[in-house]
Amino acid sequence: MPAKTLVKIAGQELALSNLDKVFYPATGFTKGEMIDYYIRIAPVLLPHLAGRPVTLKRYPGGAADDFFYQKECPSHRPDWVPTAPVWSEGNNRNINFCLLADVPALVWAANLAALELHTSLSLAVAVATPTMLVFDLDPGPPATVVDCAQVGLWLKAVFDRHGLASFPKTSGSKGLQVYIPLNTPTDYDRTKSFARALAQLLEKQHPNKVVSRMTKALRTGKVFVDWSQNDEHKTTVCVYSLRAREKPTASAPVTWDEVAAAWEKRDATLLAFEAADVLARVEKYGDLFAPVLTLKQKLPSL
Repeated sequence: MPAKTLVKIAGQELALSNLDKVFYPATGFTKGEMIDYYIRIAPVLLPHLAGRPVTLKRYPGGAADDFFYQKECPSHRPDWVPTAPVWSEGNNRNINFCLLADVPALVWAANLAALELHTSLSLAVAVATPTMLVFDLDPGPPATVVDCAQVGLWLKAVFDRHGLASFPKTSGSKGLQVYIPLNTPTDYDRTKSFARALAQLLEKQHPNKVVSRMTKALRTGKVFVDWSQNDEHKTTVCVYSLRAREKPTASAPVTWDEVAAAWEKRDATLLAFEAADVLARVEKYGDLFAPVLTLKQKLPSL
């Protein structure tokens, strides 16, 4: 039987298992350290999880091992972990997603080896209404996150011309993501068509640098501007979530000045942050992504 450690967090008792198990072999970062990160980052992470259906990406054997996505919240969850029913056309039934509203729920999910937390762009109470729009910039080798920084700056220039505030974050993996807070009535037909049109516009303006089509063969040396994440049935890695990479990197909010510096210096390390780095950044800057939750904006016509 796996070793269990009983802890009490905010009045809830949890039995944590295998805290000494190494989850990131390259650095020796353990499951216990992973859970500790989520406890420490909780003050800024929880507002971005609040009320949103969460898909758990679970790595029972650690970041270098097999994984699976879990949308249906486990039936063995504690009764204090609420769920939200979301209709799935593909399954012809409701899927009951976990809602991670507090630190005990977050620790419970982390103990399930949910290294990565992927959230809906909508709140559970209005799943057809995205509160934000996202562009996922994915580099096709030999392109890197530095090339994503250049494309991100092109996106920002478009938003600036329309008076829209935009917020970048690292994916914690290979690329960069750019969010447009909306928090006003809209729907996915509107946000997805806008994102697709803008991706196609960038591809037309910079055909040697940008691709907007899904075909992987087209992506070599270019940045794929993935507009398709703007969909009611998709989730995107949550800000501050860890990622299952070689090192315990996390999806970190950055400033546009930092994105510009990475591009100007051609330095990918300026957009790579491990768990300890992210905690230090929050200590210094607070939550750079906080405006995404409240800033009200409307999409223009392209």
